[in-house]
Amino acid sequence: MTDVPTFRPDPEAPRRTLGALPGFAATPLRSLLQPNGPTVLIKDERDRMGLGAFKAVGGIHAVAVLLDEIRREDPDAAPTFVCASAGNHGFAVAAGARLFGAKARIHLSRATPSIFVDRLEAAGAEVVISDGRYDDILLDAKADAAATGAILLSDTADGDHVRPPALVMEGYTIIAEELRTVFEVSGRWPTDVYLQAGVGGLAGAIAHMIRATWRQQPRLVIVEPDAAPCLAASAQARRPVRVEGPDSIMGRLDCKAPSVLAHAILARCDVDYATVGDAAARTAADHLAFAGLATTPSGAAGFAAYLAETLSPDARPLIFLTEGPLS
Repeated sequence: MTDVPTFRPDPEAPRRTLGALPGFAATPLRSLLQPNGPTVLIKDERDRMGLGAFKAVGGIHAVAVLLDEIRREDPDAAPTFVCASAGNHGFAVAAGARLFGAKARIHLSRATPSIFVDRLEAAGAEVVISDGRYDDILLDAKADAAATGAILLSDTADGDHVRPPALVMEGYTIIAEELRTVFEVSGRWPTDVYLQAGVGGLAGAIAHMIRATWRQQPRLVIVEPDAAPCLAASAQARRPVRVEGPDSIMGRLDCKAPSVLAHAILARCDVDYATVGDAAARTAADHLAFAGLATTPSGAAGFAAYLAETLSPDARPLIFLTEGPLS
């Protein structure tokens, strides 16, 4: 495997690129009281920058940084950014391209909910729909960029495509910084943090920031679908590995191969791994909807992992609602 560089994000960089944009603000930290259990802290990313998911801060930040570098050489450049997506990353890249005067072409699997096609086209992106799973359309996007000269902006790193995904992950660090600011004031730091993962970009970025900057350290639990535990398998093998499994209803997490950068980060962050099944994720989403916090099974996966454990009533678990409902 090609050597993976150390992840050294600048937590202030996303604030510089995003802070003046319409709709930029810290997302809420909510509380959900559990009968006979602890109060669950919920970082609610469902309306991040009006785009419906945490991915907004990653894709838009990466587009801004890469485009600024290009325009230092050619101020009139309007390049095309290409990526594969299960929905939300593509929408973030498309939004960034529209905001900064570039173009976007997004590769989707035919299994992607049609609402993402509608959102992407409304944002001015070209949409390419292909058969196959997420891993297959990653290859399609890479071939597209090689053939057309477009800029590949994936949210998963492999041996020869690391810096753009690292910029995406740098964007995610703002989420951890928002939380750290709140906990520094309240003094009530979480004891257990549940981070759902597909290729691992969010989990890697947040885990890195927690270990590097939080004054009190929680247990970190990386949560994956039981149909796609690629990060757990990679941790056990001590190298990135692909897993096989059926399709999961947790579509934004159903990734069979990890980001090599996320794998390398998590290997240094002292994390536990957990898997959740489709039924548990659906039940967790229903539970949250009843509490007025509607999300998808992907968005509820961390909560599903929490529900599968028995924590002390004095614990302070933290979960992430990573996306809003698909309706």
